[in-house]
Amino acid sequence: MQNLKLQNNDKLLTRTELRERVEQWRREGARIVLANGNFDLLHVGHVRYLRGAKELGGKLVVAINSDESVRALKGDGRPIIPAGERAEIVAALEDVDAVVIFPELDVRALIREIRPDVQAKGTDYTEETVPERDVVVENGGRVAIVGDAKSHSTSEIIGARLAPRRP
Repeated sequence: MQNLKLQNNDKLLTRTELRERVEQWRREGARIVLANGNFDLLHVGHVRYLRGAKELGGKLVVAINSDESVRALKGDGRPIIPAGERAEIVAALEDVDAVVIFPELDVRALIREIRPDVQAKGTDYTEETVPERDVVVENGGRVAIVGDAKSHSTSEIIGARLAPRRP
């Protein structure tokens, strides 16, 4: 995490810094929107997802899976890009207000810590199938599905690049 601070980007936060920033934003009357994912090999689907999350209104917090959690979820060989670099890339997007790296396999713990008003998930979910929905609702929030149809995937991009090319 110290590496992130060397990039001099005030959007890249530790969990403690994020809790403090969220409390400050709430005192100022802002709504908190949480988006999360691996964001390995950032592609247009990610950009559209985050833009849709920002359009819900308020401050957009993006939680990025740590390298270890990506490996546990996606398997050996992933992530392609280390967490610190993925976080820096996502933080560079105009729509993003804060980025945090989390080690857990899902964002339930982070939801309990920052109690987002809205958890934004991509179109590969429905409001009923979001794994953390119960925790979002328990903490006073709601789930919203945003972005374009799930037609972009890092796994598919990697698979297409590794597949043998036809003559």
